[in-house]
Amino acid sequence: MPEARMRVSRGTLQDGEQLVEYRVPVEEGMVVLDALHWIQANAAPDLAVRWNCKAAKCGSCGAEVNGRPSLTCKTRMSDFAEDEEIVVEPMRTFPLIKDLVTDVSWNYEINRRIAPFQPPDDVPQDQWRWQQSDIERVQEFRKCIECFLCQDVCHVLRNHETDQPFLGPRYLVRVAGLEMHPMDRADRRAWLKDEGAIGYCNITKCCTKVCPEHITITDNAIIPLKERVVDRFYDPVTRLLRMISGKP
Repeated sequence: MPEARMRVSRGTLQDGEQLVEYRVPVEEGMVVLDALHWIQANAAPDLAVRWNCKAAKCGSCGAEVNGRPSLTCKTRMSDFAEDEEIVVEPMRTFPLIKDLVTDVSWNYEINRRIAPFQPPDDVPQDQWRWQQSDIERVQEFRKCIECFLCQDVCHVLRNHETDQPFLGPRYLVRVAGLEMHPMDRADRRAWLKDEGAIGYCNITKCCTKVCPEHITITDNAIIPLKERVVDRFYDPVTRLLRMISGKP
């Protein structure tokens, strides 16, 4: 049976980290999460790994495999060459708890700051009408499993070089789903510009590349939101029309 040479990050923020090498027997169909479970069962029972469904739907098992943010349950061992070293590290954007487990609670704090769906007060729900194209546009955003791989790869969040918080691609996707909903009446553009700091995103498309649900984050969510913010606050033609019409 062939063996894989794996180096797994071990340790805590207080005690420091180190990469510990393990030799893992590889069977057909194994994924990186299987290899981590083998290590837990046979070599390091105290290895901390977060996981749940092992079906790429819960978003729990995110880690960095050879430097790429990935779901370990979706990363096949057969994707690596037989002599290739496999390095598994925690998501570096978030504070380390232990081994491969990080504290992602900051994401939920950001989520709580987003204005929720606000339907019209004067239209009963049984009278809501919209086009199929409107539903298809926002349905893509509903596929998000909150694995936070896009947050992890985002260089703005990863480098922590901003003067104010940046909500990150995951929550730009959530805001896009709300803003593009045909029955939503909230205006989140000022929040996006100021507290959300959408201007920090420079559209590298890294978030789109790592998304396990293949959501086109940059093109379908972030760029349309940027366009809305620009139209509202920076478009000189729109500003002139407001001055002429007397609107604020």
